Amino acid sequence: MATSLKEPLPAPLHDIPAPEIAGYTDTAVFAGGCFWGVQSVFQRVKGVVQTTVGYSGGKAETANYRAVCGDETGHAEAIEIVYDPSIVTYGTLLRVFFSVVHDPTQLNRQGADIGTSYRSAIFYADQRQHEAAQAYVKQLDEAQVFDKPIVTQIVPLEQFYRGEEYHQDYAMKNPHNPYIQVCDVPKIASLQQQFPDLFGDYSR
Repeated sequence: MATSLKEPLPAPLHDIPAPEIAGYTDTAVFAGGCFWGVQSVFQRVKGVVQTTVGYSGGKAETANYRAVCGDETGHAEAIEIVYDPSIVTYGTLLRVFFSVVHDPTQLNRQGADIGTSYRSAIFYADQRQHEAAQAYVKQLDEAQVFDKPIVTQIVPLEQFYRGEEYHQDYAMKNPHNPYIQVCDVPKIASLQQQFPDLFGDYSR
């Protein structure tokens, strides 16, 4: 599984250069299992300005936790990441996503969390992100860094819907929750081990 790796995955050969615009931020949307854990990792990445958990892949009327848990909405539990590309690039976020956040070889699940709402997905906002994501998945598959093929979906971002307030910053607010301790705390430790230069204080 990705979180058991002692070394980070190779850096992307193809990345998105940061524009030379002061104060510029960009946005990435990923899905990699329960959004609590995905957020808990990216909140610790230097250059990440804000993270929001929510839903993507379905319609507005079903963008709520009760409906998504029924696993028939098309939504995945997702995270929207606002970041400063002069500090952390889109390619580096992809590298963290595949190295630490989840196991991209598990289809429609992450561990004991089973269903399409827990699928691995990259929701690209534009052609730059599309090309970077496709190139990195191809690079990792060709390098055979995982024992099985990567099943991560790379699909256009139609809409991101903010999740319920009690899900926001859940791991930060509930550090002693058994699920957080078992599933998410090890991911944060892996981030610190594999990417010490990127590891920082919580950002919202």
